[in-house]
Amino acid sequence: MMDSRDKGTGGERRVRQRARRQGRTMAPTLTDVARLADVSTATVSRVLNNSGQVSEDRKRAVEEAIEALGYVPNSAARSLVSQRYNTIGAIVPTLENATFARLVEAFQKRVSASGAAMMVASSAYDPEVELKHGRKLLESGVDGIMLIGSVHNPKLDQLLREHGVAVVSCLVLDQERDTASVGFDNATAAAMAADYLMDLGHRRIGLIAGMIRMNDRAEQRVRGIQAALQRRGVPFAAEYLLERPYRIEEGGVGFQYLMGLDLPPTAIICGNDVLAFGALIQARRSGLDVPGDVSIIGFDDQAFAAHLTPSLTTLHVPAEEIGIQAADYILTTVAGGTAPHIVPVAVNLVVRQSTGRPKPPQGQ
Repeated sequence: MMDSRDKGTGGERRVRQRARRQGRTMAPTLTDVARLADVSTATVSRVLNNSGQVSEDRKRAVEEAIEALGYVPNSAARSLVSQRYNTIGAIVPTLENATFARLVEAFQKRVSASGAAMMVASSAYDPEVELKHGRKLLESGVDGIMLIGSVHNPKLDQLLREHGVAVVSCLVLDQERDTASVGFDNATAAAMAADYLMDLGHRRIGLIAGMIRMNDRAEQRVRGIQAALQRRGVPFAAEYLLERPYRIEEGGVGFQYLMGLDLPPTAIICGNDVLAFGALIQARRSGLDVPGDVSIIGFDDQAFAAHLTPSLTTLHVPAEEIGIQAADYILTTVAGGTAPHIVPVAVNLVVRQSTGRPKPPQGQ
């Protein structure tokens, strides 16, 4: 058992050091936890199940060993023959986003058609919540996990590697990591919107982006727009960029801020259609004509985009196709087959009524 010097952060550091010295490459077992914590396997089980009397020192030793090793308890017995649970998991940032919902629905239909069960969790863009859900899914014995994007809690990445489940990232193309991905280059897609506006004659282009923290898709879209402007010698003022949560009212807040600048933009690119919807609503409230006074572009092509007044110019993301391809990757991999590691899908600009040429400068 750990002595008094092993308590607290110092004790945890020493436990981690001992774990690293073991050179672990495979998923740790309950026996590994017991050995590292210097307790019996029965004590580890009592801590995990919160049953029986365990001293605080021993409980702390077990918890630190679990954290150091990245141990995930398995709550169900695998089939000795198949070594499978026939369950697939998915973690998404939020189910309020219609693109995520459409993707998950298509993913679930494909998984269900194969006879497998489905478990879904939402992280609210919080890396600690994402890690918690990942642990729970692994404890439940999922054979594969679908994630959104490439940026995740590093501890989750490590857990997924150690436990060897099939993993696929959606809505991105990740060429630099081992994880499979189904999606598109967000920077290139967003640059299409910027190039289209510049072709129309716009030179003052604002951006209402999503919150970039733990959202590589939002960050890449900003980067793609800035790069497109730079390629054509169009300046991008820092005041033309702001981040807002993906909500209708936040799109309105962003629009009001941008149009209140001394030199407001003549066009605004929104991080998704929900923000664009909010911008359109605020434009009407402010007595501004779209696209006469300002052009607005969205991203995703939600079902409502074609039915707004004016209808919304946006980038079409094939969420259902991505969900199906992601499910096929996991199901094929779990079954022992070989599936393409990188699956690109096409994103297209859909031009509607919310964009037009900028007004000529006064006096012309």
